Amino acid sequence: MRRVIVLLAILFGLSACSSDGAKQLQAPVEPLGNFRLGFAEVVAPNLVKGPASRDATKEEWIAAMDEALETRFKRYEGDHFYHIGASVEGFVLAQPGIPLVLSPKSALILRVTIWDDATQTKLNEETELITALEQLSGETLVGSGLTQSKKQQMDNLTANAALLVERWMRSKQKSDGWFGGLAANQKAVDAAVASEAITAQ
Repeated sequence: MRRVIVLLAILFGLSACSSDGAKQLQAPVEPLGNFRLGFAEVVAPNLVKGPASRDATKEEWIAAMDEALETRFKRYEGDHFYHIGASVEGFVLAQPGIPLVLSPKSALILRVTIWDDATQTKLNEETELITALEQLSGETLVGSGLTQSKKQQMDNLTANAALLVERWMRSKQKSDGWFGGLAANQKAVDAAVASEAITAQ
């Protein structure tokens, strides 16, 4: 049943993100409270390949997702370590040779848990389900399987998934006070300014 739910989520893009995660990395970094990444742990024990998809191994997905998480979250320099656990659950990588009307969108599903390093406890008892879609562009509009390599598709999806993880974390900071709450954002800004002033002396 769990595999069926994952597959349906891939097909219908529930709570999906199609933002350009790679492009968004070029924007100025906004503080995420006291968050500092300890490590990202990515696994794929229940990986499901969706219909009409290119092949991709567990190892390929683990490496790609780990790189995307490290790239995004290593930018934050808070004073409290947190760890990100991610389980890659399912994917569709659009492939070439399929009529346009049937060409699937590439999609990636993962489950995410955040751990507090100091207390060794989970911030979220229930894993968060993240579904990422490829960024809509002239290339993907006609099917990314026709215009992108498998690696390009995976990089696109994992970057978008990492962005959606960040958006979820920010929503929990606001609603549940994660990472010291919103007040910790200003503290992070003040600390960064002080550090720059010392460096400039």
